Amino acid sequence: MEADNLTELSEFLLLGLSDDPELQPVLFGLFLSMYLVTVLRNLLIILAISSDSHLHTPMYFFLSNLSFVDTCFISTTVPKMLVNIQARSKEISYMGCLTQVYFLMMFAGMDTFLLAVMAYDRFVAICHPLQYTVIMNPHLCGLLVLASWFIIFWVSLVHILLMKRLTFSTGTEIPHFFCELAQVLRVARCDTLLNNIVLYVATALLGVFPVAGILFSYSQIVSSLMRMSATEGKYKAFSTCGSHLCVVSLFNGTGLGVYLSSAVTHSSQSSSTASVMYAMVTPMLNPFIYSLRNKDVKGVLGRLLNRAASCLLWGTTSELRGCYWSIKQM
Repeated sequence: MEADNLTELSEFLLLGLSDDPELQPVLFGLFLSMYLVTVLRNLLIILAISSDSHLHTPMYFFLSNLSFVDTCFISTTVPKMLVNIQARSKEISYMGCLTQVYFLMMFAGMDTFLLAVMAYDRFVAICHPLQYTVIMNPHLCGLLVLASWFIIFWVSLVHILLMKRLTFSTGTEIPHFFCELAQVLRVARCDTLLNNIVLYVATALLGVFPVAGILFSYSQIVSSLMRMSATEGKYKAFSTCGSHLCVVSLFNGTGLGVYLSSAVTHSSQSSSTASVMYAMVTPMLNPFIYSLRNKDVKGVLGRLLNRAASCLLWGTTSELRGCYWSIKQM
């Protein structure tokens, strides 16, 4: 098939997870429910943190940013997949594919950076408790998040600009349910050496440095806890780190699974299955991990839900307005 430069009218075909027509309603219902649960739980965590002054601390500031990024991450892929399943279509426009690649890289990179920053926050809180409020001041917290956005914005943009020079055949099929950069590069009809070099370098830098920072932070935390004599203090420190460790393990474990499945097996089915874990299951489980293991978040969420339920069941229109403002000011 002749390779031509793509125009705005060009399209890719996303092959999805399965061609079985009887399985499509099951996949639609499953992924829709996962998407709604993920968005709802992450928005509830953001609402809980923003509405309770006791949670206006660096740890919860980073957690609210992580919840926002997870919501955006899953919203980049799932709505388009649901539309394609419902419409029985596999098409995605060229610009739509580039947009999906860009935001996927951006939000995945932000997840990595935020997890590293949260590990540093725990390191300062446990190893330097007397200086915690001085070191982790609002200015530094905001600067860390803004710097992360700035770096990942330009890294993602470089990938997109390099993709613009590639050529593809008309009706190119992507053996995936969303436009993943590595999969798109495989179906290009021209030399992708430069793209692959930049991809591997960016993955190494943006993956190795944050993971190294997380490992260093926790090595210092463990060393500090070993010198701590009070059992109660050790338990409290472990409990504050437990949720973060679970999320780090889940995120990096599924990310490694995606890499190994695509690099070792070259099977589109196994790669797509691993990507479901990475792109959908991880953002869905993160808010459950933090809300189930964190008493502060659980307490605020419980009060919010109880207040909202009582307002909806018994409130008049004017009382509902009062409930809304009281929830915002909790």
